[in-house]
Amino acid sequence: MAINNPYAAYQQNSITTASPGELTLMLYNGCIKFINQASQAIDASNIQEKNTNIQKAQKIITELMITLNKDYEVAKKFEVMYEYMNHRLIEANIKNDKEILQEVENYVVEFRDTWKQVIQINRQQQYGQGGQA
Repeated sequence: MAINNPYAAYQQNSITTASPGELTLMLYNGCIKFINQASQAIDASNIQEKNTNIQKAQKIITELMITLNKDYEVAKKFEVMYEYMNHRLIEANIKNDKEILQEVENYVVEFRDTWKQVIQINRQQQYGQGGQA
């Protein structure tokens, strides 16, 4: 079945053509989006939407954990942080606590921003120092 919605077609194409690094960046951005939606749902007293969005954020963090390359020592440290963030999301869900959501969001933003820098450095090394994309 063809996708009739041009935006949906664009999104699907961007996912299927993205590099592994870009996919990781998309996961971080998705996690931030779902945390924000959960926080808005708490404000609106919409417990079901809050729960759904926190669970989506948890699934993304779990995916990030699964895809870690454990051959590197830094991956073990990432794993500990991902476990911590998952635990805090569970706590935020139980307590309807926006402060905990903000704490986790801050970590995810920091990870995302660092990952952006890694992608930029890799591109510079791959394509040479002269041209920035």
